[in-house]
Amino acid sequence: MPLIYIVEDDAAIRTELAQVLERNGFTTAACTAFDAVVDDILAADPDLVLLDLTLPGTDGQFVCRDLRTRSDVPIIVLTSRTTEIDEVMSMTMGADDFVPKPYSSRVLVARIQALLRRASAVPERNAIAHNGVELDLARSLALANGKQVELTKNEMRILALLMRHAGTIVSREAIMRDLWDSDAFVDDNTLTVNINRLRNTLEKIGVTGYLSTHRGRGYSV
Repeated sequence: MPLIYIVEDDAAIRTELAQVLERNGFTTAACTAFDAVVDDILAADPDLVLLDLTLPGTDGQFVCRDLRTRSDVPIIVLTSRTTEIDEVMSMTMGADDFVPKPYSSRVLVARIQALLRRASAVPERNAIAHNGVELDLARSLALANGKQVELTKNEMRILALLMRHAGTIVSREAIMRDLWDSDAFVDDNTLTVNINRLRNTLEKIGVTGYLSTHRGRGYSV
């Protein structure tokens, strides 16, 4: 059974989350001290992390950033800090998804299941190339101009989808379905954050203007 690691300082919420997850077929572990959160997560070797932002002695966004530099474990931020800047910063720091509190148990479980499916998916091809950019699916790398950059899971899935449909417009709804399995549970702004993060990542290898926005229709390469 997949192991979900809970980083939540409120004991009541932590217990509630563990009960919800275990009823739905997961095993759980959790932080009870917060002085070495990333080390504790890595030691547990979970399949997915649920991360609160407001933690004693630290901030969940810094935990997210540090964890992402050391692991590609899927991260869902689960927090009562629900401003747009909190969501944008969390995604920028490396979170794969953002769920506000109070949360719906059904929605949370659906998000976890979708993210675990994406994390375990095996690409059917090792590489895709289009217009000077190569996507190495096995290593999650984008290559261009003699340089390479590592992509997050969401960045890779977006770029792969657009490159597989090069020359056509892929709707926002189609991208969200590919990323989260259902566009019903996703804040539209979350996709915009992911698209902008992908653009910034591609700029690191000298690729600018590669993703085209078609207002009201979608994106293309």
